[in-house]
Amino acid sequence: MRITELLTKDTIAMDLSSTDKNGVIDELVNQLDKADKLNDVSTFKEAIYNRESQSTTGIGEGIAIPHAKVAAVDTPAIAFGKSKEGVDYQSLDMQPAHLFFMIAAPEGGAQTHLDALAKLSGILMDDKVREDLLHATSPESVLQIIDKADDEATEEEEAEEAEEVNNTDAESAADTNEPYILAVTACPTGIAHTYMARDALKKQADKMGVKIKVETNGSGGIKNHLTNEDIERANGVIVAADVHVETARFNGKNVVEVPVADGIKRPEELINMAQDTSRKPFVASSESSSKQSESNEKQGIGKTIYKHLMNGVSNMLPLVIAGGILMAIVFLFGANAFDPKSSEYNAFAEQLWNIGNKSAFALIIPILAGYIARSIADKPGFAAGLVGGMIAVSGDSGFIGGILAGFLAGYLTQGIKKVASGLPQSLEGLKPTLIFPVFSVSITGLLMIYVLNPPASWLNNLLLNGLQSLSGTNIMLLGLVIGAMMAIDMGGPFNKAAYVFATAALTEGNAAPITAAMIGGMVPPIAIATAMVIFRKKFTREQRGSVVPNYVMGLSFITEGAIPFAAADPIRVIPSMMVGSGIGGAIALGLGSAIQAPHGGIFVIIGTDFSHVLQSLIAIVIGAIISAIIYGLLKPKLTEEEIQASEAMND
Repeated sequence: MRITELLTKDTIAMDLSSTDKNGVIDELVNQLDKADKLNDVSTFKEAIYNRESQSTTGIGEGIAIPHAKVAAVDTPAIAFGKSKEGVDYQSLDMQPAHLFFMIAAPEGGAQTHLDALAKLSGILMDDKVREDLLHATSPESVLQIIDKADDEATEEEEAEEAEEVNNTDAESAADTNEPYILAVTACPTGIAHTYMARDALKKQADKMGVKIKVETNGSGGIKNHLTNEDIERANGVIVAADVHVETARFNGKNVVEVPVADGIKRPEELINMAQDTSRKPFVASSESSSKQSESNEKQGIGKTIYKHLMNGVSNMLPLVIAGGILMAIVFLFGANAFDPKSSEYNAFAEQLWNIGNKSAFALIIPILAGYIARSIADKPGFAAGLVGGMIAVSGDSGFIGGILAGFLAGYLTQGIKKVASGLPQSLEGLKPTLIFPVFSVSITGLLMIYVLNPPASWLNNLLLNGLQSLSGTNIMLLGLVIGAMMAIDMGGPFNKAAYVFATAALTEGNAAPITAAMIGGMVPPIAIATAMVIFRKKFTREQRGSVVPNYVMGLSFITEGAIPFAAADPIRVIPSMMVGSGIGGAIALGLGSAIQAPHGGIFVIIGTDFSHVLQSLIAIVIGAIISAIIYGLLKPKLTEEEIQASEAMND
């Protein structure tokens, strides 16, 4: 598929009038909407901002590629706009962005679409293409530039494929002293950064006279897979990724592990590091040893543990949300509609309850433990993690036991892999199918039963009993802390830590923490919208256009609706949101609110705690008004330039 099948005249905005990042995003989203490419504008925009919250899509060199892969996209498309003056897009190189491509990909998009998007990412690494686009005067000229670059990129790909086929035998017999490195690139969505890092590395390697092969882990799966022969021959390996990739295969090699953005902005440095034979080799069988290598020198023990824990949490959350929503629906039938002994009993409600509570919720701790272990030890650790998580459930050690089980299984499996590395080559095939699972599962299980479960169960019950005994001032203090944590980073580590703790308590029957978390998480978007209503003149017309979406997101417990404002003005936004969220959480618990589901906002408040709907609303309103007033008072007035730019955009 050609790029110009996705980038068309009606998706080109040409000269953008916006002078800030949020305005650029709004203009490009509106362009896609006018071209009938979207079925839900607010959901798509939310997905764009969620992607920005992970890391900026301003990749440097004057380019920004905001992108999202979401069901709100009807037809895959690319929107284009440019700004000769430049916009502060918080780019990786801290320089203004001039060229903007917004990629809209539908969920489950066809591979041909993904290939075209990957090709676009590569094309934009060409200096001449960027210069030509910046001076383009019409949509037609933009399409001509892209078409020409598309043809050249296709010819280069075909030439490279032909050369790879022709040189397979020659390369296998090549002088081992010839520089040869490998790379793996991967980003969370697998659409843009994956391929831009690939092309940046390939272009730099070509300049340096170094042969390189790059494997991409994109939306369409793994492409240009690195073979055992490639790995054996390579001097070093660059892993530029923000998501998990298989690294055990690089055992003993010089491995450079960095974020995917580094592959784009400092390819020369990475290539030089990959060729530096003095660096400590990567040891796949020992997580602690590999983490001490220079390839991971920027990650301390705390960050490493957090990374593994978040891998478990991210895979657990879909079960939490799905199970919680189903349980909330059951409460709409009646408080005891799932109980056959109750006069409110409803057979359909009972089945929903069984799916949500006895199936989805029953899997939460095993999945948490399994994916923590997998993050540490790759696939061999997964089975032991799942079994350890199940034992944590049956042994009444709850989330504490599940987390311990995940780390135990992961590091234990790493140890087993190290011991097994000394076995004869003839047993190699038995390792993943017999040796690793039997030993890791059995030893993890025994250690959980006899060593970890007893103290973890004691600690879990102590914590739950402590929560049950909280009342008055103490429980309001709990609400204050959890509510404020939900607003510190709005989806980041503090937010996730508070949410995981609250979910754990809910699964054990204590609704206080999740009540404070949900109220605290609902406050920021509502507060932002309220600030724009009260302090109208301090916000641009484009910003005020998000008032309704922010109210909707806030009421739905989507804290991320406030992220664009927090990203643009963190010093004022974050403290003001923390105050209101903390007060909201404290008031909710003080007034007796007890939300019985982990997600859904106002809908689950009505469904699961109808008798305290008024109290919950009071907490939300007071918290939001306090945050809105603090933020509004702290926010400076608009400058003349901001006012003129806003008016120009809407003329």
